[in-house]
Amino acid sequence: MSSKTKLQIMLLISQSLLFQIWSALNLSISIHYWNNSTNSLFPKTPLIPLKSLTETELRIKEIMEKLDQQIPPRPFDHVNTTTSATHSTATILSPRDTYCRGDKLDILLEVRDHLGRRKQYGGDFLRARMSSPALMAGASGKVTDFNNGTYLISFTLFWVGQVSLSLLLIHPSEGVSALWRARNQGYNKIIFKGKFVNGTSHVFTECGLTLNSSAELCEYLDNRDQEAFYCVKPQHMPCEALTHMTTQNREVSYLTDREKGLFHRSKVGVEIMKDGKHIDVVECNKSEKIEEKCQVGMKPPVPGGYTLQRRWITTFCNQIQFDTIKMNDCLKGKLIYLLGDSTLRQWIYHLPKVVKTLQFFDLHETGIFKKHLLLDAARHTLIQWKKHSHPFITFQLYSLIDHNYIPREIDLLSGDKNTAIVITFGQHFRPFPIDIFIRRAIGVRKAIERLFLRSPTTKVIIKTENIREMHIETERFGDFHGYIQYLIMKDIFKDLNMGIIDAWDMTIAYGTNTIHPPDHVIGNQINMFLNYIC
Repeated sequence: MSSKTKLQIMLLISQSLLFQIWSALNLSISIHYWNNSTNSLFPKTPLIPLKSLTETELRIKEIMEKLDQQIPPRPFDHVNTTTSATHSTATILSPRDTYCRGDKLDILLEVRDHLGRRKQYGGDFLRARMSSPALMAGASGKVTDFNNGTYLISFTLFWVGQVSLSLLLIHPSEGVSALWRARNQGYNKIIFKGKFVNGTSHVFTECGLTLNSSAELCEYLDNRDQEAFYCVKPQHMPCEALTHMTTQNREVSYLTDREKGLFHRSKVGVEIMKDGKHIDVVECNKSEKIEEKCQVGMKPPVPGGYTLQRRWITTFCNQIQFDTIKMNDCLKGKLIYLLGDSTLRQWIYHLPKVVKTLQFFDLHETGIFKKHLLLDAARHTLIQWKKHSHPFITFQLYSLIDHNYIPREIDLLSGDKNTAIVITFGQHFRPFPIDIFIRRAIGVRKAIERLFLRSPTTKVIIKTENIREMHIETERFGDFHGYIQYLIMKDIFKDLNMGIIDAWDMTIAYGTNTIHPPDHVIGNQINMFLNYIC
């Protein structure tokens, strides 16, 4: 690196020393919650009356206060004062004609507004990716925000060939600020409808994580984990008669008209490196072989791997590729519990395509959100998928029978060295204030700690959220909400002896941009899981 480049970076660091120290030490994420007297973050219907703040409530408050330090209010009067991908500049530091495989490549990004003026603060939601389409290769880049309008984008050149670099402005910092405020402003983006059944008659009433209603309510409370769900009580039916649930979007927005303008399709995911930067990477005999086998307890870096010829290759451990024979051997005698949403249900649909001895067992339930069970009696293998509990968003009617929060499901498992649990949640939490998600994550962590006390040999794996469609309804389901949840999950579970499948990093590398990635991505997620348990 040249002296000039070093000087540039030193100046950037000095401009935001405290922030850079925080970044370098990789401390816990920060956020503070909006102190808005007219739009409280917490529901008007209290979860469960508390005489004093519990340990969980204090932890939620701490995380939210830290988060708001990361996402301060950025009001704006006109779109011209927001970040512009067109006017921002990305410069490769110490450029070369060719690079060696394994080299680092750094890009300095300076963001400007639509009038060409240099921004004085950070907070833009960016996505960095490098790819070689002909090689079916891709990897994410690491973004460091200096919090002064400049960013360092870092890539590791994992493979040989011509590599394309991409840097997308998903949302300007002003849009990020608006989404954060809107998310924590209310629960009304989704309508829940509960079906109550009494013999041959049934009735639907409104339900929710909180209800502002003068009607008599059915309260479905988990006192230990401070979880709550409510329904308007139907006449002449008990609260226990609730059997099914369905949801739909409510036509409500907490964004102003000016803020909504930032999320038009043409303004989401705009390429900053518009001239199509390409670099050439050659083999320089610099390869370093990783000896340590992949195992639970390892913490993947970012990026934690890359895709080449559609295969996911980890960068932090020696990964085995499981063919059908190895998969059969690995799964023999295993009890595997998949707890979460439909991105994990994809696993249980994919496995029988590869392991032909696995067969679905009919549990006499209906709908795609029913409990799914795969069995191989000869090899004593059981694999089960169950959806997580509220909030669960789908227009399809789904059963609430045998419907538990993930911590309760974990508590039901005795565990042993041949038991594995995979957990994922997040997509269904995106439309709601962040405290709901934090509370659930803390509850799951406590349940895992209880499991490890009675069975320290049980394997537990967290699969993080996938990225999804870039132009989906941003206020409800956009990836910014998922990214905040991704950071929270990494923070809450960071010191547990678990395996991490970083689906966020993986789906950026694959460039899938769909909530349900294709089979080859699912297969590579499962392969990573098998590395952890066998």
